[in-house]
Parts: sequence; C-alpha cells; structure tokens
Amino acid sequence: MRMVSMVTRDEVLAVLAGRYGGANRQDRGRILDELVALTGHHRKHAARVLRGGTPTARTGPRPGRRLYDDAARQALIVVWKAADRICGKRLKELLPTLLDAMGRHGHLDLDGTVQDRLLAMSAATMDRALADTRATAGRNRRRSTPSSAVKRLVPIRTFADWGDPAPGFAEADLVQHSGPNARGSFLYTLVVTDIATGWTECAPLLVREQVLLTRVLDEVRKTLPFPLLGFDTDNDSVFMNETVRSYCAEAGVEFTRCRPYRKNDQAWIEQKNGAVVRRTVGYRRYEGLQAASVLARLYRSMRFYVNHFQPSFKLQAKARDGAKVRKTYHKPKTPYERLIADGRTTDELRRTLETVHAGLDPVALLRDIRALQAELVTLADQPIPNGAEPPTAPSLEQFLTGLRTAWQDGEVRPTARKKQAAKRGRRRPDPLAAVTDTLRAWFEAEPFRTSRELLERLMAEHPDAFTPGQIRTVQRRLKGWRSDVAHKLVFGDGELATDLVPIEEQLTPSAETVV
Repeated sequence: MRMVSMVTRDEVLAVLAGRYGGANRQDRGRILDELVALTGHHRKHAARVLRGGTPTARTGPRPGRRLYDDAARQALIVVWKAADRICGKRLKELLPTLLDAMGRHGHLDLDGTVQDRLLAMSAATMDRALADTRATAGRNRRRSTPSSAVKRLVPIRTFADWGDPAPGFAEADLVQHSGPNARGSFLYTLVVTDIATGWTECAPLLVREQVLLTRVLDEVRKTLPFPLLGFDTDNDSVFMNETVRSYCAEAGVEFTRCRPYRKNDQAWIEQKNGAVVRRTVGYRRYEGLQAASVLARLYRSMRFYVNHFQPSFKLQAKARDGAKVRKTYHKPKTPYERLIADGRTTDELRRTLETVHAGLDPVALLRDIRALQAELVTLADQPIPNGAEPPTAPSLEQFLTGLRTAWQDGEVRPTARKKQAAKRGRRRPDPLAAVTDTLRAWFEAEPFRTSRELLERLMAEHPDAFTPGQIRTVQRRLKGWRSDVAHKLVFGDGELATDLVPIEEQLTPSAETVV
C-alpha cells in the first residue's frame, strides 16, 4: 500500500539515492528500511531503484512487454466495425465466429500469429485498445434529459404520505386549454390546491415555460391566505427543472413529486382540475393575450366564490372489505370554513378572513363569473374584432331576477359542452385548389402512391408553388379519397341503406320456404 504520493516518492528517492551510493553496509540497510516503511516498496525493488538513481517517468508500454502490436490493433478495429461497434465483452464472445465467417467469405486474411493474439485478447484489453477509436468515431452515448437529473433530487410523496399536513402544503398541476387540437400556442391554467383545507387558486399561463411558471407561482403565493410550505407536482418537465427547484429552495418551500403514471398520488389536485377548472372554463381552445386577460379576471372572481361559497367533501377514512372499498367523508365545508376551524390558523388570519368574507356577495360574484364565461366563449368560438365591445354583463337586479327561472333553460354555464362544437372552417386559402383535379387524377391512376411522392411530383411540375411543408395538406386530401374508395369497394356506388337487404325481409320467410 502506497504511503505517499508519487511526486513525494520521487523527491524522496532523489535525496536518498545520493546518500545510498556513499554509505556503508549498515547505513544502506537503515536507508532501505526507511524507504520501505515510507513508500511500501519491496526491499529488493527499493535497493534496485536507489542504485539506479531517480526513476524516469514511463510514457509508453514497457520495453519488450507489449503483447499486441499495431497489426493486431488494426485487425481488432476491422473486426469491431464489422460487429457493429459492440462492447468488448460481447466482442470477445463473438470473435471466433466472426473471424471464421469473415475469413470464409474472403473479407479478412489474417496471419496465424495475429489471429491467435486476437483470440487471446481479453475483453478489458479490447476496450482499452479501442478507446481512442471510439472517441474519434463519434460514438453517441444516450444522455438523460435535464428533467431526469432533477427527478433524482426531488423526493417522491404518495397519497398515503400526506397524513394531516398544516395549511400551506399544496399540490399543483397544469390544465391545458387546447380544445380538440393541440397544435400551436394556447393557454394553460396553473392550479394550486391546499391539502388541509381544499383552498384552490388558479392563474392563466400564456405559454408553457418554466420561468413564467415561477413568476405566476409567485403571484399565486401572494393571493394565498397562508404561506406556501410545500409544492407537490407531477413529473412534467415544466416542473422538473432547475428553475423551479431553485425557486422553491430559495423560497423555503418543500418541493416534492408524485410517482410517474400514478395520478392517485395527486388525487386532491386532479379532483379540482375537473370540479373547478373544467366546470368553470370548459374544454374550448383559448389562445392569445385577450383570452388570457379574460381568464385572469374570471379566476379573480372565481377564487372568492369557490373558496367561500362552494362546500366540498373531504375523505376521512377508507376501508377495504374484499373487493369493495368503503369510504367515509367529513361533513361538507367550504375551504374558508375549514381554514377558520383549523387549530393551526392564527387569530389575526381568522379576523382577516372573516372581514373579507363579510364583504363578499355570492350573487354578484356568480354574475361576474357568468359574464366572463360568455366573453371567453365568444373569444373562442367567434373572435371579437378589434375595436368591438365584448358582451355586456346584466345588472345585479336582472341577474337575481333571472335566477328564479334560469333552471328552466337547463345548463346555464356558457362554457358547458351542450353539444360538440362545430369545427372552424378553413381560415386560409386552399393551396391545392388549382391542382386538386390533377392530384385526384394521379391518385386514381396510381392509388398506391404515397402523399410524399405526389407532393414531390407537384413540386417538380410547379417549382415555385409548393413546399415540403405542405405534406400534411396532401395527406388529409388523400385520406378522404382513400375513404371513398374503401366505401365503394365494400358497398358499391350506392349508399349502405339501399345496397343491403332490409332486415325485415331477411327475417320474413318466403312462400316457397313455408311448409
């Protein structure tokens, strides 16, 4: 075992070598004992080094000790490439079979000595001999995503780990408002739900970006009636990054995450995503600054209405009886009532909440929510032109009077999905309008052609009219034509109802079959 570093060892040897050469037998023995105790060398090796003076640094293999010359290394490179650049352990087992196959087909003609050396080479020696070649061959190693590195640093919290946390430990999630089409840019909603009380805060995000997320989260923390102590999210990359992790560390917020693909770990926030956000905002597509502004005003009114005037159930206990699970719930309460009744709430916070609660008008809040919902739907379904006025909200007296008969109209939320919204028509000129007939003729003549082949033919005949980016337009066009061809092959040129024999005629026996 080496007692000193190599640099110190060389310095000691340089000093003792001079003394060793001029010393008598007894002094030489004491010098050897000292050197062996200091460096851990064998006594014979220490004497050999002292007689030779200061050892010179070795820059290459030992003279005469190199077993594998350049010919063996070059042969190893050829064989390694023929094996698709596999690792040394796999190459060692494949080498006899590969050398035999390559020699049998005339791809490799090795000298007997070189071949014997290759077969005797160990897997570790192969890896060392190929290290420089791998480095220059551009071998790409699989790299983990940044979010994967952060995941290893963020602890996991399951649903069973919550227990009875103090107000301030919250779950968070993003709800996207893309509608049926997830392409392009659209709004998101950041939802934060407190575990102890169910207090829910929502805020719109114009884009899905981590720095913007921390800024919006900073604004959400200001609106919470209690300090944010814990922040539990899913494994989305917008949360699993150094920006959010550093933000939580600087703010003193405990940052945790759920298990991948285990949404039950975030049951509190998943329930609010549907009961609060989707119920209020719906499933339409919202995009742009104007929609984000309306959504922000909607959430300002909704936070008071939901947290002060919307009771919710909270799970008390759950027991499994065979295949049946029996759940027991607490008495329904609003988040405001739960926060007031919590023994960990300070008296100052109670007085502040009671003052705010006393000044809230639930009917006025609901009127504002309905008006902003109508404005949001108008923006989504039929964008308001520049300079036009958004729909006006009814007066409080009119809204209160309408509450008596609103139930007769069924669902009154403008954002509700009464029926499937009609698809928006084409908003851009059809780039294939002038060549649709030509394209259809090509398709009918050669229906086996792919969309890319037809687009390349169009680009060859009209160099300045079409681009490779229009492949999706051609694909959609061919999809409809192929559907028509498939229908004709199965049912002919007529409709399904006219081509098939009516079911009544199949069930009614003819006169010839009656005995």
